[in-house]
Amino acid sequence: MTVIDRRAGRVLLLDRAGRVLLLHGGDPARPGMRWWFTPGGGLEPGETVAEAAVRELFEETGLRARPGDLDGPVWHEVAEFEYDGGHYRQDQDFFVLRVSEWQVDTAGMTADEQLTITEHRWWSAAEIESSTEQIFPDGLAGLLRATTVERGR
Repeated sequence: MTVIDRRAGRVLLLDRAGRVLLLHGGDPARPGMRWWFTPGGGLEPGETVAEAAVRELFEETGLRARPGDLDGPVWHEVAEFEYDGGHYRQDQDFFVLRVSEWQVDTAGMTADEQLTITEHRWWSAAEIESSTEQIFPDGLAGLLRATTVERGR
């Protein structure tokens, strides 16, 4: 099996209540598979990880930010997953961006994102912990708590 290696930048978008915005979507090759995940995605040629994170944030949520607006990276992981018939090994950094509130605008989504992202929702750490749904990254509730504690919440 061929493994597709890629770098990615992701954003923990936090509102004033300390909730994180997650997107819900799935794999077009496996229509019944759905999960929640943070905005973000792979780097395009010449991009830094932070540049990819803010580009993807804009595409997926309509929120425009600059790489310097991001805190972090606050977390790093290597995730392996199947998507659209390919096997990926994704080396990804997570950044934090805080907003008072935000109404998601999906007008900037790519065609692939429009097919795979079906909804969005703000989640508290407690809601993540008590959910039976698949949520990525693993350990997000603890990461969310650590991030909000660092800011004196």
